[in-house]
Amino acid sequence: MKLIFIVLLSVFSSLISFSQNPVIPSKKPKLVIGIVVSEMRYDYLQRYWDKFGEGGFKRIVNNGVVCKNAHHDYLIAESSAGFATIATGAYPANHGLVADYWYDRLRDEIQSSIRDEQVVTLGGDYESGKFSPWQLKYSTLSDELRLANKFDSKVFSVSMDPRAAVISGGHAANASYWFDDKTGKWISSSYYLDSMVNWVNVFNSKGFSDLYLKNTWNTLYPIAEYTESLEDNSSYEKGMKGQKTFPYDIGLLSTVKKKVKDYSLLKTTPYGNSFTKDFAISAIVEEKLGKDEITDWLSLNFSAGSFLGDNYTSWSVEMEDMYLRLDKDLEHFLSFIDKEIGMKNVLIFITAENAVSHDPAYMMNKRMPSGYFNYNSAMMLLRSYLNVIYGQGDWVKFYYSKQIYLNRVLIDDSKLSLSEFQERVARFILQFEGVSNVLTSTDLIRNNYTKGEFEKMQKTYNQKRSGDIILQLSPGWAETGVEREHSSSYNFDTHVPLVFYGWKTGRGEISRNISVTDIMPTIGYLLNISRPQSVQGTIINELVE
Repeated sequence: MKLIFIVLLSVFSSLISFSQNPVIPSKKPKLVIGIVVSEMRYDYLQRYWDKFGEGGFKRIVNNGVVCKNAHHDYLIAESSAGFATIATGAYPANHGLVADYWYDRLRDEIQSSIRDEQVVTLGGDYESGKFSPWQLKYSTLSDELRLANKFDSKVFSVSMDPRAAVISGGHAANASYWFDDKTGKWISSSYYLDSMVNWVNVFNSKGFSDLYLKNTWNTLYPIAEYTESLEDNSSYEKGMKGQKTFPYDIGLLSTVKKKVKDYSLLKTTPYGNSFTKDFAISAIVEEKLGKDEITDWLSLNFSAGSFLGDNYTSWSVEMEDMYLRLDKDLEHFLSFIDKEIGMKNVLIFITAENAVSHDPAYMMNKRMPSGYFNYNSAMMLLRSYLNVIYGQGDWVKFYYSKQIYLNRVLIDDSKLSLSEFQERVARFILQFEGVSNVLTSTDLIRNNYTKGEFEKMQKTYNQKRSGDIILQLSPGWAETGVEREHSSSYNFDTHVPLVFYGWKTGRGEISRNISVTDIMPTIGYLLNISRPQSVQGTIINELVE
């Protein structure tokens, strides 16, 4: 009798466990998680594959649908443009975030993609939280999800980079959280909340950022095994505060003076990704994401690769070690999802907001076509040239990210033809070594380009925010002061990973070209959300059939 009771108790316990974490997937995913790994090239998956464990990247790739030719198929894929294109399913020409910064002709001032002077910081330094998505002109899919479910869906966004947190979270997020360099805390702005929620305050009070900064960063494995990278002391690297070789005493390097820390250093180490993962797990638990039948959404960005890339090449030991450690963070995160919600109830996609080229200095040393375009010298010569042709004047207002903004007021007051003025500037700029293509805004407005590099330039061009002249550099070239190119339309900049994993996705590979604008309409279809007019991508039929 006792034995029968034990058996029945065991069966009953199993049924309870099954009901809490069912094998059969829910009718709709209980939680969508969009993971963006900043500046991750597609070929990183192959390069580091043999060193990845079974529970991180390999788990997602081996058990998900892999899009082998996913691209940001437009010209200027700066971070803001990349995050917005993924989130909205639209191109920069339409969603409006043409770059991280642009010149506002009406206000005669430089605009930031996320800066908002009307909001105040919650939980941190005064200047560190004055951000909102007000510059984003289209809704994101998470916005549409909230709307479709009468705002009962919960939407959160987490990143150390405020651009990723704000843009990926969209307009209607319950909250977006980012890292404050000044205080080492996770913060937000009054755009989302009236005051910081208690669980975030509790999380910040535990001082995890200080604990991470006490680490010594050494290689995960013996350094001799990092055969996919250049030598540790590479001449192509700036290093971390001048240091370029392992091990890194993060505690010492981050110390400004007694009891004063430079928390920004945390972002440039693999521990920045780990800290982001820790906070994302707390957000899922505390906000009870995925705990009912109403689909929730989490946008999660691992940004260490972007900040690390400012100091190290794409072939560095530091970059390789960061990805090997991120692989372990992903393994921990996926295991948590298994236990907390059940992977069959969670739809995950993983991609990148842009990719990066190899270091031009390294490429030049290997006699590969490459170089640096000195835009400061080019703009100085352009200004001198225009002064000779048209007389003394402030003819060029602003240059940023391959865009030249002309002084249209002065051109109009001088009774000059804007299109002819632009054309003269375009011909002049095209003469510089490293410049391969130039188009004027007049060209882009008057013509409809349907293929090639000009089509990609047109997908970037927004009449209100883009420059009068847009130029493209030759393959392998970068602007002076930019360590690696990430805003061209060439494959090394545009080709990013894209894998769908979890809820009802199955396994498979898609070899045809996929645009990152296709992510949102595909997930929208799976969630049965009406397609917004703003979406320009198409449904990935192989995933939904």
